[in-house]
Amino acid sequence: MKNILFSFALCLAAVTGSWAQHDHSQHKEQGSQSTTPVFKDAAVGKAYALYIQLKDVLVASKQDEAKKISGELQKSLLGISRGKAAAKEAGTIAYATTLADQRKAFSVLSTEMLSLIKTNTLTSGELYLEYCPMANNNEGAYWLSNEKEIKNPYFGESMLKCGVVKDTIQ
Repeated sequence: MKNILFSFALCLAAVTGSWAQHDHSQHKEQGSQSTTPVFKDAAVGKAYALYIQLKDVLVASKQDEAKKISGELQKSLLGISRGKAAAKEAGTIAYATTLADQRKAFSVLSTEMLSLIKTNTLTSGELYLEYCPMANNNEGAYWLSNEKEIKNPYFGESMLKCGVVKDTIQ
């Protein structure tokens, strides 16, 4: 009898979990597609493109690739007059010894990148400011993305769809 109740509880948990992990990406708005933003300052555009690559490897939980890309991002940001604070955070990611430390530094980097983006002119395309309330031990954290579909860099596959779009930057 205990085994039957235990099996029933496991089945119930699995069904409930599948409802909670429902993939909202299949509910895209008509005409919604990823755009690649273009900045007036080409150096900012290059840094932003590297930032997106870094976000994507953190989504995929690839620590070594994150180190490599964040090193490239750091060099790119050092060439931008208002990019020094973001460059420091990119360096923190490059030298972090764990994926958790990389993700924590990524939240600060994202705030610095947002500040850099807002001081530059976007000549075409749009980007999205996204937010996960559970990142950083439930303190929450933002990130930038080229698409509305949530792909959470703070949790990767374990909570890939956790988050919301907070703003569209055009």
